[in-house]
Amino acid sequence: MASTSRWAGLGALAVFLAVLPQVLPNNYYVDVAVLAGFNAIVCVGLNLLIGYAGQISLGHAGFFGLGAYSSAILVTHYGWPPLAALLAGALLVGLLAFAIARPILKLKGHYLAMATLGIGIIISIIINTEAQITGGPDGIAAGNFTLGGFELKGERAWYWVIAVLLLVTVWLATNLVDSPVGRALRALHGSEVGAEVVGVDTTRYKVLVFVVSAVIASIAGSLFAHYTSQLTPTKADFFKSIELVTMVVFGGMASTFGALVGAAFLTMLPQVLTVFEDYEPIILGGIMMGTMIFMPRGLVPTISAFLTRRRS
Repeated sequence: MASTSRWAGLGALAVFLAVLPQVLPNNYYVDVAVLAGFNAIVCVGLNLLIGYAGQISLGHAGFFGLGAYSSAILVTHYGWPPLAALLAGALLVGLLAFAIARPILKLKGHYLAMATLGIGIIISIIINTEAQITGGPDGIAAGNFTLGGFELKGERAWYWVIAVLLLVTVWLATNLVDSPVGRALRALHGSEVGAEVVGVDTTRYKVLVFVVSAVIASIAGSLFAHYTSQLTPTKADFFKSIELVTMVVFGGMASTFGALVGAAFLTMLPQVLTVFEDYEPIILGGIMMGTMIFMPRGLVPTISAFLTRRRS
């Protein structure tokens, strides 16, 4: 049953992604869809850590920024091929995440939140201050993404790349969740002591999911650097981390498609609310507060539960 539901969800997502660019009126809306795709990829990985394993991270934008700046620096300063720079950035972030995971994941609650926040702040400070390498507050040029003589240019070309990467990320996440690893993650989320009693190596699984979510963020960051061509430190700061966590919570924790919907919704909603000018932040905040009050489990789980009750 879970397998059937998973494939049905992936099929529906594939159809939606294939149809979407055909109905978007111009490249501005395609650009917004691409940005939503980047956020969705990071949030699907972050949801594995927060939603399924129950480990908060307030510094995830740091891993996104490290991947982005690794690609930009290696391509701009050292002439690396973009794909090699992307893989090097993912390896760097994976090793960093592995090195810091064991000590910080021993913490719980707000102590863990403060530790991950500190990591994100340190990365942001380094990016801002090492101007000779990163360009400092002015940012750095990343250039276009090239592979085998083919240059990836234009919003619609990037849309298809991000759509495929999003599908692959969702497929990997849903398979992980339905595997023994996913069951171990849900067990330690429910009760870490109880999970250890029944033989789950909680430290191993917490480190694994932390590294996986960080590497996903790094890959998305590397591609984002080439998409925007000009990278600035704001994509690795504290506010970006809070934005990513908000997207996961808004869409529904412990729901892969919830993280995806939350990222897409909160990326596109500010664009829709621009017509209200100065009242945009108030309306956006009101919508988010109302959703959390009346849908405390998040958007997708609440709607899914409602539809299930209606069918019953």
